[in-house]
Amino acid sequence: MGKCMIIGCGGVASVAIHKCCQNSEVFEGIMIASRTKSKCDALKEKLQPTTKTVIETAQVNADNVDELVALINSYKPDVVLNLALPYQDLTIMDACLATKTHYVDTANYEPLDTAKFEYKWQWAYREKFEQAGITALLGSGFDPGVTGVFSAYAMKHEFDEINYIDILDCNGGDHGYPFATNFNPEINIREVSAKGSYIEDGKWVETEPMEIKRV
Repeated sequence: MGKCMIIGCGGVASVAIHKCCQNSEVFEGIMIASRTKSKCDALKEKLQPTTKTVIETAQVNADNVDELVALINSYKPDVVLNLALPYQDLTIMDACLATKTHYVDTANYEPLDTAKFEYKWQWAYREKFEQAGITALLGSGFDPGVTGVFSAYAMKHEFDEINYIDILDCNGGDHGYPFATNFNPEINIREVSAKGSYIEDGKWVETEPMEIKRV
């Protein structure tokens, strides 16, 4: 059993926190830390009666390395689960390096002013994390993340041959609004307005936003 610090308290974070609380034999304690502590407190009030996991809350600015370091040092988690915005990946990684704490995120870093995500910025931390004796597990969200695991499993165990794979993001419900976000609205807008890319015959192909349509 161990302790996990979860940074963020939005839609994706709430799902992850619920799942942690369902696995108290793994997550003995969690700290929910976000810019808005009242959101963390509300989630704790809802979940604490349903779980053996001991839930704590804190306020933190994920853009501030010193604040993050102080909070990590005070709680001493075994791992930091970053469910904040992708702009904040590097500051949280810096704080994990400073405190020698394992790091997991679900969305790879992208600059604040540019709608472009790639791993080069985080991959540059590889040797530093290795020297510190800690692990950084990147992009462990839906895609990239579990879709890659599902695809690899299917290829290894279910199919003799796979010619191509389409991964579709979609919401299963209708809340009455014309634009249904499945996580942070700003990130959704950035993603659908950014250039697309896919790999074909071992090479990356880049497309204009909305260039390819599927019905």
